[in-house]
Amino acid sequence: MAGGGFVDSRGGCRAHLYEYRITPYFVFACIVAAMGGSLFGYDLGVSGGVTSMDDFLKEFFPKIYRRKQEHLQETDYCKYDNQILTLFTSSLYFAALISTFGASYVTRYKGRKASILWGATSFFVGAVINAFAINIAMLIVGRCLLGIGIGFGNQAVPLYLSEMAPAMIRGAVNQLFQLTTCLGIFVANFINYGTEKIHPWGWRISLGLATLPAVLMFVGGLFLPETPNSLVEQGRLEEARAVLEKVRGTSKVDAEFEDLMDASRAAQAVKHPLRNLLKRKNRPQLVIGALAIPAFQQLTGMNSILFYAPVIFQSLGFGSGASLFSSTITSGALVAAALISMAFVDRFGRRFFFLEAGAEMICVLVAVAITLALKFGEGEDLPKGIGIFLIIIICVFVLAYGRSWGPLGWLVPSEIFPLETRSAGQSMVVCVNMIFTALIAQCFLASLCHLKYGIFLVFAGLIVVMSCFILLLLPETKQVPIEEVYLLWQKHWFWKNYCPLLENNNGPELQENP
Repeated sequence: MAGGGFVDSRGGCRAHLYEYRITPYFVFACIVAAMGGSLFGYDLGVSGGVTSMDDFLKEFFPKIYRRKQEHLQETDYCKYDNQILTLFTSSLYFAALISTFGASYVTRYKGRKASILWGATSFFVGAVINAFAINIAMLIVGRCLLGIGIGFGNQAVPLYLSEMAPAMIRGAVNQLFQLTTCLGIFVANFINYGTEKIHPWGWRISLGLATLPAVLMFVGGLFLPETPNSLVEQGRLEEARAVLEKVRGTSKVDAEFEDLMDASRAAQAVKHPLRNLLKRKNRPQLVIGALAIPAFQQLTGMNSILFYAPVIFQSLGFGSGASLFSSTITSGALVAAALISMAFVDRFGRRFFFLEAGAEMICVLVAVAITLALKFGEGEDLPKGIGIFLIIIICVFVLAYGRSWGPLGWLVPSEIFPLETRSAGQSMVVCVNMIFTALIAQCFLASLCHLKYGIFLVFAGLIVVMSCFILLLLPETKQVPIEEVYLLWQKHWFWKNYCPLLENNNGPELQENP
């Protein structure tokens, strides 16, 4: 912890000796790596828009197109309820779930950079196949390749950013991933708004343009440095120190490099990282980082809005063009929220944003549910004023999510695992995240059809549970060096039962620093 506290036999707690400057080399590395978020974001934004386009539906889902035309000006919770259509969206996340196991191996033994390059390549091939798809099978194959790319990217990028960043600004740097994700969503919605008017193949442009961020990420990735943490882990010590000096802008990196060496020696003693993650002393990281936070991130209901914003707005009686424009507004709010979070997360902390924004999200979801319960009926036009009100409060929800569960759902897990379980832990983060992302993608439209406005009350109740979890079980990690986060568990009212003061992550005895 910065400024003192504990000293262990590894020589930890040298954070007050760390020195750094923000160098162009560091900025370049972080921006290129963060482009992995644009792959994820572009797909989130583009898939919902494409599935609402008439030309796409006529070619692949004619029954849904006919149903849509029959109820074009009507409000209908069940207009888009089709499991094959939702499989088009969710297949990507099932593929990402499976690929994360391979990504974990590559990330640990070949480096973070290798995973980033693999992810960009797979995403490019998937985008090409989708753009030229002539049947549903080609669509699903392309989506699976996109999913593999996202699995590798989401595994490596948050780790890369957290490991490259100085502790004092790690929160802001890591959230570049969320910012590029939001920008990807925003750009995708604008592209959908334009290509929807290009008949009959505008949807192909939307899907095919996913190749651009993949190319940029691959070409930039060729020039990326590997993280010092990963180089030390691979035994490339001289190279690791050279990279550390270059990204910190100073040769005075002895303290930080020694901490990396100590963490690496502990990591090398662990032969089975995933099995080690299941040990009692790693219970906080397992429960908070690998299970709860990535699952909760999806159970906020936000990805339902991102996936299906155009579909939701059409179901509420908006026209096709108006629905795409409305979803563009919400994605713009997401970008603004990411910038707010980047600016203040290292000042106010992770817990503050989780709890403050969570309260807002609960209020908005309850308001949406009440509005729909009172004013939304099948076969009836939704009043224009009510439609505008729904867009505004959905934007408020997006602003809240975009500065809390969106970015922090990736930031907190990436900074709490010790080096010896970091790649395995991040693999579980992506795995759990993709399981719940896929389930939400597959089930939301059916849930909207059957639960109607009640689905928003379900999400509100879940956020209440999440907020209580954060309040009670997550210690504040702002400005704590990444290799010393384990000390937080030993002082926490609950987790100290699993991580007692005399047992750190590596076994040696801790002593109070006099």
